[in-house]
Amino acid sequence: MAEKTVEQRCYEALKARSVTFAAAESCTGGLIAKRITDVPGASGVFMGGIVSYTNIVKNRVLGVPADMLEEYGAVSAPVARAMAEGARRATTADCAVSVTGVAGPDRDERGNPVGTVFIGFSSSEETIAERFDFGAKSRAEIREEAADEAFKLLEEKLKEH
Repeated sequence: MAEKTVEQRCYEALKARSVTFAAAESCTGGLIAKRITDVPGASGVFMGGIVSYTNIVKNRVLGVPADMLEEYGAVSAPVARAMAEGARRATTADCAVSVTGVAGPDRDERGNPVGTVFIGFSSSEETIAERFDFGAKSRAEIREEAADEAFKLLEEKLKEH
């Protein structure tokens, strides 16, 4: 039997705990939503995803404060935290993950190198963000690794609570 994917393990943990989640995605462009909805039964645990590829959507849809975007830039821990909180609020999910980063081909307007990614997590107990440096890989590799890490963070947090 094939080993379960991280999204399958997350689905099972969410279902066992009767917990729902949502995603706010920037550089992953909906990859988290795609991967979880590939799992049969995901509609029982996944409330939805918001692809907030621009600061306008981060601000207007997710509620990330404009002054926060101005001060820290979209690729930052404070914005990743605010995105996760916004996704949870917008979808009424129990918890949410967020991803914001630089998938390339060039650095962002603040000079963050390709491969810099912040992944957030929010629940009623906590909101956090972690920084990752995936290096100068292809856009596809960075996006896949960022989605993997978001699922791993979700899985880790489900085990804690």
